[in-house]
Amino acid sequence: MATPVTPHPLADLTSMRVGGTPAEIYVAKTRDDLIEHTLNVWRSGDDWLLLGGGTNMVVADNVENLRVIKVENLGIEPVRNKDETRVVVRVQAGENWDDFVAHTVKAGLAGIEAMSGIPGTVGASPVQNIGAYGQELSDSMVRLEFVDYETHEIAILEAKDLQFGYRDSAIKRGRPGVITWVEFELQKLDGLSRPLYSTQIAADLGVAMGAQVSLEAVRASVLKLRARKGMVIDENDPDSVSCGSFFTNPIVSDRIARGLPDDAPKYESEEDDGLTVKLSAAWLIENAGIEKGFRIAGSRAAISSKHTLAIVNTGGATATEILQLAEYVQVRVSNKFGINLVPEPNLIGF
Repeated sequence: MATPVTPHPLADLTSMRVGGTPAEIYVAKTRDDLIEHTLNVWRSGDDWLLLGGGTNMVVADNVENLRVIKVENLGIEPVRNKDETRVVVRVQAGENWDDFVAHTVKAGLAGIEAMSGIPGTVGASPVQNIGAYGQELSDSMVRLEFVDYETHEIAILEAKDLQFGYRDSAIKRGRPGVITWVEFELQKLDGLSRPLYSTQIAADLGVAMGAQVSLEAVRASVLKLRARKGMVIDENDPDSVSCGSFFTNPIVSDRIARGLPDDAPKYESEEDDGLTVKLSAAWLIENAGIEKGFRIAGSRAAISSKHTLAIVNTGGATATEILQLAEYVQVRVSNKFGINLVPEPNLIGF
């Protein structure tokens, strides 16, 4: 059975360190416990929150009616070999994502090494289609087990069923439910990474784009690059008291992109509805006049001193203060460039 825990502030369980005290907190240690207790909560009709690592959310200051299910089912196991170089690995939803990446690097399995250091749990990763430095979860995820909120039925969803997009999925767009485990197809490349698709990693390692280097070298490079931006959770780094990137990089039409200055970073792609361009949210924020370390007078929420894309809790900030700063950034960017920045973390209880 899931284990009841004395309710305490969700600020204690989230990387942003904001959030009020819910009605109850249950900890699910196994897949079966997770399914059983989740279904019981759903049948009650009460407000609920599935909580993994608490790293991609901002929880409201008042959530006294919320029932929280903490996902802590663990386990990593190879389930089948597709051929001599490809293996499918099943990972329980409560596993820490970066621990899983470290496991694959040690085992010589390529495919997610560039996503080292991303906080959170494996179960939350498909919802957001996490990605970094040229890799995305959708590149290697095969299928997952899903408990559907609408039907209460358990289903196996293939990657195609999730309709992955940039930091997006069918689940995030309105198919609520619970992920119990996720399967990934990874490669055995004699200890080498997949070809590098990140100019930052390539430059850091002194190799060409598309090169293959050791998995350990890629992981070390990514962790170093992320730490420079305050994007690795570290008790000694006040800039890591955040939920990572607060805004997604906006994707706009070619017409809108051409209206920006020439030095604005632009990444073109061809979609079904024509040419689209991904912009740098950090560049937009900085060029709207918001500098690293900025804060609204009297607020305990601030822009990270390392990276303008992160909002940090400098100590004792409320969820309201975090959102006030986020809204201020959105207004400044919209007024300057006519582009709306979309928050990346889930906003709970607002």
